[in-house]
Amino acid sequence: MIIRKVNGKSPVIPDDCFVAENATIVGDVVFGTSCSVWFNAVVRGDVHHIRIGNKVNIQDGAVIHCTYQKHPTEIGNNVSIGHNAIVHGCTLHDNVLVGMGAIIMDGCVVNSNAIIAAGAVVTQHTVVESGAIYAGVPARKVKDINESEFAGEIARISNNYVMYSSWFREDDQNDRRSTE
Repeated sequence: MIIRKVNGKSPVIPDDCFVAENATIVGDVVFGTSCSVWFNAVVRGDVHHIRIGNKVNIQDGAVIHCTYQKHPTEIGNNVSIGHNAIVHGCTLHDNVLVGMGAIIMDGCVVNSNAIIAAGAVVTQHTVVESGAIYAGVPARKVKDINESEFAGEIARISNNYVMYSSWFREDDQNDRRSTE
């Protein structure tokens, strides 16, 4: 893993977080508890700050970045950021699911209990409604979550990733014990 100071600011990562050995986290990045950063993910707080809540999972290949002197990235609690998604200079409130390959651009606000569908592009300064699913290019509201088969998926995925990361942390601890 690459965890690196930039401009005098180092990432803050609690001990109960899992960071894959080839993930990259640099600069002004602060994580909450029970987070995970998966293989080939990049969290780059070099040009502005990134704040990440509790039980956030940043899945394989995802990129979290911000815009120089303009847009930080702020992520709430119980957020899942899918494989190869890009979250850039925006705010994601609590209980958000960002689908695989989705892009959320500068100045966007994704309100709590929302889903951004796989492959969606949320263009600059879009405000995503709470309790809604947004899909397409550009992303638009397609459905309320409670009217879909995705109700409950946000919490399920967030909880699963806490469990998955425990497997890796347990294996790491066992590996360290076997070499002592």
